Amino acid sequence: MTERKLRKDAVRNRAAVLAAADALFARRESPEEVTMADIAAAAGVGKATLFRAFHDRTGLIRELYSARLAPTMEAVEAGPPPLGPGTPPLERVPALLDALLCFKLDNRRLARALEETGSGSPYLARHYQQWHSLLRDLLEQIPGLVGSDFASHALLAATRADLVEHLAGQEGAPRERMRADLAGFTARVLGTD
Repeated sequence: MTERKLRKDAVRNRAAVLAAADALFARRESPEEVTMADIAAAAGVGKATLFRAFHDRTGLIRELYSARLAPTMEAVEAGPPPLGPGTPPLERVPALLDALLCFKLDNRRLARALEETGSGSPYLARHYQQWHSLLRDLLEQIPGLVGSDFASHALLAATRADLVEHLAGQEGAPRERMRADLAGFTARVLGTD
């Protein structure tokens, strides 16, 4: 079965919606403040267009998050070291976590919106499961490291959007200090500090 090609106006509307949503999430303090009506108005489309394209607010947030994360995921899946495959796990794990932290720092409100969608357990979300599987598989390759499943959850917890927002937003922690703290924590978990 072939996938239907979108009409030019649908492609244009989709791009306008994603740009409008991106701008709104960047400007608003709380992700809950951004409604589908706000996004439709900012994009110059009807709410029905939004729901046809994305089904619901969560679908739109997932799509926007995926589009923003795509360059990082390309580097992880096929890029050069230290993010890309072929990098030894003791180098790749800290690089992956640093990239994820930087992404969430750069996209704090959007990441929070995705993690707060209320669609069940955050540990069952597709984006979380991708990172968890990748980290767990890498940790399993490190001799002497036990509990790779738990360790991957613990390492990912250090990059949760609500924690990033708390540290960077509420406490005003500088980006470089957060990166250094995460690197130190990761080194302790990996036994390389």
